[in-house]
Amino acid sequence: MANEVNAGRRVRLEDVAAAVGLSTASVSLVLRGVPGPSAATRERVLEAATRLGYRPDRAASLLARRRSRLIGVLLDVRSSFHAQIVEDLHETVEQHGYELVLATITRGRTEQRAVETLLDSRCEALILLGPEASAARLAALDRQLPVVAVSRRVPTPGVDVVRVADDAGVARAVEHLTDLGHRDIAYLDGGPGMIAADRRRGYQRAMREAGLTARARVLPGDKDEAAGMRAARELLDGAGLPTAVVCFNDRCAVGLLDVFIRGGVAVPGTVSVVGYDDDPLSRLAHVALTTVGQDTGRLAEHAVAAIVERLDGDRGEHREVVLPPYLVVRNTTGEPRPN
Repeated sequence: MANEVNAGRRVRLEDVAAAVGLSTASVSLVLRGVPGPSAATRERVLEAATRLGYRPDRAASLLARRRSRLIGVLLDVRSSFHAQIVEDLHETVEQHGYELVLATITRGRTEQRAVETLLDSRCEALILLGPEASAARLAALDRQLPVVAVSRRVPTPGVDVVRVADDAGVARAVEHLTDLGHRDIAYLDGGPGMIAADRRRGYQRAMREAGLTARARVLPGDKDEAAGMRAARELLDGAGLPTAVVCFNDRCAVGLLDVFIRGGVAVPGTVSVVGYDDDPLSRLAHVALTTVGQDTGRLAEHAVAAIVERLDGDRGEHREVVLPPYLVVRNTTGEPRPN
C-alpha cells in the first residue's frame, strides 16, 4: 500500500487517517503528540504513518503558524551537566535568532510529560538532553518536527544525534588507572538506558584489552549521589574494596567519595576514584575529582547547527556527530596501595 500511495504524490494526513479508519483531526492529534487519544490509537496511527512513509510538510506548517522561532530543550533539572549544556545552548541559539523553551524532568515529572509541554508551546524543533525514550518513539517525534538527541546514542537513523563517544571515555579512564598500575578496577554502573549501556561496554572492553576480564566487577548503580553512597557502603560492608572505581558520572563518584571519607578510606591512597562529565562540583578544590569530560560548548554548537540546517536549510537526511571525550587528572587517582 505504501508504494501505491507514494507512487504519484506525497503521502498526506488523509492517507494515514484512511489507513486506520479515523478522522484526520484524531490522526493530527497523535502526530503532534497532543494528549487525548488512547495508547492503542497512538500505536495504530504511528505504525501506519511509518508504514506509509508519511512526513509532515514542515514548510507549510511553519508558514501556517507564522513561525515561533522557539527551540524546545528537554533536561533533567537535577543534572549540573545538563545545566552547562543549556547555558551554552542559550548563547548559540541567540546568534541564529532563536529562543529556548525549557521543560524539565524531575522526580515527579516524566520525560513524556516534559516533551508534551514543549510541543504545546509551539516549538519548531526539539533538543533532547540524554533522552531515555526508545529509538522508535524518538523517530516518531522527529516525524512531527526536527529532533536532536544530545549525549545519547540512537541505534537507528530516526533523529539527528550529537554525542561524545561514551564507551571510549570510560575506556580512557580504565587505561589511566592501568597505566598507574591498577589491576583490581571496579565499575559503578548507571542503571538502565543507552548511555549507561555504552559506558558499561567501554569498561568491559578496556578490562578485556588489558587482560583483566577475570577481575572485572560491575557494581549496581544509578545516576545520582545516593547510588554512589549505596555502592560504597556495600564495598565497606563485605564486598571487598578494589584499588580503583570508575563511576558512571560525577554525581555517583561524589556519593562514593563521601562514604569513603566518612569511613576513613583514603582516596587515592586506598582506593582511586574516577568520575564522568567533569561537572563544576568535580572541579572544587576539596573534591578535585579525576574525571572524563565532554565539551558542552561543542555539543551545543553542533546541536543548534543541526536544527538550523533543518529549519532554515534544506537538509532532510539525519546525521550523527560523535565528539571525542577528554580526561582530566586531579587528586582522586594515584598508584595502587601496596599489597
